[in-house]
Amino acid sequence: MPLHLLDHKIPPPVVGALVVAGMWLVSPVGPPLPIDATLRHAISGLCVVIGLGFDLSGVLAFRAARTTLNPLRPARASTLVVGGVYAITRNPMYVGLLFLLLGWAVYLSAAPAFAGPIVYMLYVTRFQIVPEERILEEVFGEAYRQYAERVRRWL
Repeated sequence: MPLHLLDHKIPPPVVGALVVAGMWLVSPVGPPLPIDATLRHAISGLCVVIGLGFDLSGVLAFRAARTTLNPLRPARASTLVVGGVYAITRNPMYVGLLFLLLGWAVYLSAAPAFAGPIVYMLYVTRFQIVPEERILEEVFGEAYRQYAERVRRWL
């Protein structure tokens, strides 16, 4: 099966949920990390707050611009959103989910769990972000190219 057939097929939140399950399944396999429970909870909580902040900021910016939130249909974008959190990262909702996964990895506190955020990042970059960028460049042309030169894909 050609890999491009996976482009925009699995919604990123579903990818994230699958990664969460995988992290939970592999966490007993590897060595636990020697981290104090209070510190572990504080760091994982901070990651969750940061993640939800990125997610909510991205959603609110899209809603304010009255453009599609559907990651499986980027061609339906009616507005190129470049302000607010989109001046920090081109993909705040994916960054938010990445922070949530990091928080889960810290909470699980097992070395193999930290592969989850990496797998998520690689998958979403290849099968969601790169195809999305091609479409946004087709839809918005030079405006998107200039934006992509100014603002990083992740952080």
